[in-house]
Amino acid sequence: MRLLEKLLPENFRKTLYLRYFGLTKIPLLLYARPAVVEQSDNHTVIRIPLRRRNRNHQGSMYFPILAVGADCAVGMLAVTSIITHGEKISFIFRDFHADFYRRATDDVLFTCDQGAEIDKLVTQAINSGERVEKTFQVVAIVPAESDEPVAKFSLTLSLKRA
Repeated sequence: MRLLEKLLPENFRKTLYLRYFGLTKIPLLLYARPAVVEQSDNHTVIRIPLRRRNRNHQGSMYFPILAVGADCAVGMLAVTSIITHGEKISFIFRDFHADFYRRATDDVLFTCDQGAEIDKLVTQAINSGERVEKTFQVVAIVPAESDEPVAKFSLTLSLKRA
């Protein structure tokens, strides 16, 4: 395994993990083809390419695929924090809100900058043993067009020690 870690870039390994999770647990993730562009303890960027199979009748990205990107942006930070803590924690998104500003007509980047807050929530779930929840923000942009958001998402992450 250490050889594999040396040969493959970290973001590629995280992308493989995300796609494996999609293959085994949530097939729509695999279908959307998300890729980890960048990830640190506090920040993650997920890219979903605009392809024929995830377009709507207007030629822009279909809104359920946009929801997948927002889910992955927060979910990757949560999974990374859970793995770091080494505890069994179950998580689910309890609430989802989206504001769409314009059509996404190219590849979309989904960014979440609340990794430290997610880590605190994981610690709180471990220490309390009770279900804990908090809402996190994701911004979606189409960098080929502009840095203005095409959508903003609010997802409530719910964690409980298993």
